[in-house]
Amino acid sequence: MEKPRATGGSGGVGGLGTSGWRALLLPQLNRQSLYVYGSEIAVEEECTRQLQSGVLVIHPFSLIRSYYIMCMMAITFLNLIGIPMEIAFLDGANGLGWERFNVFSDTLFLIDVALNFRMGIIPEDSEVAILDLKQIRISYLRSWFIPDVIAAFPIGYILFFADLQYNNEDNPSKANRMMRILMFVRILSLIRLVRVSRLVRFFNEVEKVSNANLEVVRLFFRILSLFMMIFLLCHWNGCIQYFVPMLEEFPADCWVRKENLMNATVSVKYSWGVFRALSQMIALSYGSMDAPTNYVELWIVMVSMISGCMMYTVLVANATTMIANTDPTAKEYKSKMCRLEHYMTFMKLPPELQLRISKYYQARYGGKWFDENDVIDTVSSALKEEMLLAMCSRLLKKVPMFQDQDAHFINAVLLKLSYEVFLEGDVIARENAPGDRMFFIDHGEVGLEAGSFQKDLCDGDYFGAEICVLTKGKHLATARALTDCQCFSLSWQGFQQALVGFPDVRKDLEKLVQLQADQGSNGV
Repeated sequence: MEKPRATGGSGGVGGLGTSGWRALLLPQLNRQSLYVYGSEIAVEEECTRQLQSGVLVIHPFSLIRSYYIMCMMAITFLNLIGIPMEIAFLDGANGLGWERFNVFSDTLFLIDVALNFRMGIIPEDSEVAILDLKQIRISYLRSWFIPDVIAAFPIGYILFFADLQYNNEDNPSKANRMMRILMFVRILSLIRLVRVSRLVRFFNEVEKVSNANLEVVRLFFRILSLFMMIFLLCHWNGCIQYFVPMLEEFPADCWVRKENLMNATVSVKYSWGVFRALSQMIALSYGSMDAPTNYVELWIVMVSMISGCMMYTVLVANATTMIANTDPTAKEYKSKMCRLEHYMTFMKLPPELQLRISKYYQARYGGKWFDENDVIDTVSSALKEEMLLAMCSRLLKKVPMFQDQDAHFINAVLLKLSYEVFLEGDVIARENAPGDRMFFIDHGEVGLEAGSFQKDLCDGDYFGAEICVLTKGKHLATARALTDCQCFSLSWQGFQQALVGFPDVRKDLEKLVQLQADQGSNGV
């Protein structure tokens, strides 16, 4: 059998001698599958394993599963909106279209229950998908089968045919009996609201199979799911506001009669119901000037207030969590600065020095705390070379002794560079002081002074080159930062370590220093 190959980031497997629809059942390439399996080759091997199993199973990372989940999520959300409205506001005359949709959605949920017996499972403690039908069946029966069957109970069929029978019934007594049966079935259809658990599960699965950045997707779906749950809570509450008086056949003191809504349209009734629900949930008023007229309305108000408190709690908790997880580097920086200020105050440092230290931290980190050494040390050696090459290669190319050198030697030198920041006015090196480092200016301006000699250096320039890293001589000039400067430094010890294994380069550099000395160029 030919080995399958995954096609880019869109998933699918070709060259396997399988039909197009069969390929849709195989795992696709996305961030989650790559995270679980580790590489494209591993995903391809998973495709091969599924094909060799010889059973018709939908892989949890398959393309068809991705689209199916999004479709079912939309259908589920529409059901959770429509079911309460159907029970509270619609009847056989104006709700027939919705009941047809109910029949369609009930059919989909029944199909979904059947498909779950052929849906592969990714265990939390393993990266190998369960593709064995017996294990899938046992796992599903022990977990979500009963809630799914309850949620998929085809009440839509019963309501549809009962409404047709009621509308076609000419006998008043039979029509009244059918009306009672119809009302009972409508109330029974509330069990379909158990589908909210499906909505949560679908949200989680959409997040898993997304090709977008995982952290961004998590944040987006967390916000979206939060607002959808709040909307559903307000929506259900609004429908209940009208549904309870309807069960009591609209007594004379109920709010529906007081607001003259008996002959109003569904949209007007629904708007008033949601208005009352929101008023009670946010505890501003009862939605009208009157208090509850009976104990049923009283209980509705209390439940609304409690649900409003829960809504506040969930909203504040989620908002706090999202804010806490936003920009952690900035929060770490503020924490470090707070500790630093306490330390400087405890040590009674002069105010001017405290101000310069604070300015250094701001120039060094720019309001976000990170440790370059920690970042660089946690990546592979190849990535470390590429990072330093991207940041510093242009600086090394301007130094004569590094021009036209072996690429491996340049990489070895890059690994020895250290990042440093100097504030305006800082003395970087003093004239006649022993030198053990050379500096490359990434951003900023540096002034060199030696007697009557003055020279300004800027981005891309360097100083202290051959004198310091080759001979450990003395600095020939004082180097002072004219602005805040971001530099890379190369120490004598680091340079000597980089030369190990490159004896030819060492000889060439020694000849270069000797030649410059003979020509009278000291190389500041």
